[in-house]
Amino acid sequence: MAIEAQTNSSETTGKPIRCKAAICRNPGEALVIEEIEVLPPQAWEVRIKILCTSLCHSDLTFWKMPKPFGLFPTIFGHEAVGVVESVGEHVKEVEKGDTVVPVFLGNCGECKDCKSEKSNSCEKAPMKVNPGMPRDESSRFRDSNGEKINHFLSVSSFCEYTVVDIMNLVKITEPIPVETACLLSCGVSTGVGAVTKIAKVEKGSTVAIFGLGAVGLAVAEGSRLSGASKIIGVDLNPDKFEIAKKFGVTDFVNPKDIGGRPISEVIAKMTEGGADYCFECIGLAPVMQDAFSSCRPGWGKTVILGVEMHGAPISINSSDILKGKSIAGSLFGGIKAKTDIPRLAKMYLDKEIHLDEFITHQVGFQDINTAFDLLIQGKSLRCMIWMDK
Repeated sequence: MAIEAQTNSSETTGKPIRCKAAICRNPGEALVIEEIEVLPPQAWEVRIKILCTSLCHSDLTFWKMPKPFGLFPTIFGHEAVGVVESVGEHVKEVEKGDTVVPVFLGNCGECKDCKSEKSNSCEKAPMKVNPGMPRDESSRFRDSNGEKINHFLSVSSFCEYTVVDIMNLVKITEPIPVETACLLSCGVSTGVGAVTKIAKVEKGSTVAIFGLGAVGLAVAEGSRLSGASKIIGVDLNPDKFEIAKKFGVTDFVNPKDIGGRPISEVIAKMTEGGADYCFECIGLAPVMQDAFSSCRPGWGKTVILGVEMHGAPISINSSDILKGKSIAGSLFGGIKAKTDIPRLAKMYLDKEIHLDEFITHQVGFQDINTAFDLLIQGKSLRCMIWMDK
């Protein structure tokens, strides 16, 4: 009841809301807190009050992206939790006061893709970096001069209020802390899902994880849950090795410390021929190739989670494919948001999955640029950004 009261929904329903947003007007520039106007939700849309949000590496990638590929001004942010302030026509799934998690990948639940277990794609809401709402690409944001501000990944959570399509929204009914629910909005779900839904790691398997950021550690957590016998973390930052143990990582490799040998040679020796499963969690084509080279001939599978930050292609040896190796992409870890996120929330309550350890820093909204600094310096996994502090 206290959360619902904070929204003052009876006073704002159907009206524009003036609030603060962290806007990026040019690539790589610090975000600026400005007062903006958030329009009411239209049909199939929900306006939510953001309680807290966190910074994902994908935000960082697009924040750096130069024009014309990057669209500015933009309100970034796509990993968050909030409370429904008002709903548009036809919305029946949520109501005022509900706690909700917005997600970048739509899940209508009705199309052929959504009904299939083979994919988490959605015909009605295909994945694209849209500057507006997913159905008509129009914006619900206006700056103090009345100029349009772009949306980001159908969420734009670096704002006190945002408007999200109902296809991109998950109701949270489990009594978990809001900051924990925030983690399920993107990174943790992506990593755990890549293990359980894309790779389907079996008990006793060997796993190699390239990149021990939040997503990589979520892969480790999923591998631990799946009963992997050896989980190898590969990262250039030795400071990450100690915390990785908390998520099940058993062995560590720093590519700077292997005397110039190929990483695939090192992994092969540690796993008696190559890892059963390799996961690339950085977003660099050479690392994707290293991961593929490090998986076992015959049945080794490599899963790509990182968004290639330079748009570079990858090159793999066709003879490795003939030998039985395979490679798969993983968008949101194969997670179907509306069914899998509530399942993960229950797993947290049942103490099956570690989530609290991902939160390494907390800041107020006014200090949002500190979250960028911490991530760039490799000092944080998830920095929780509280809108009311």
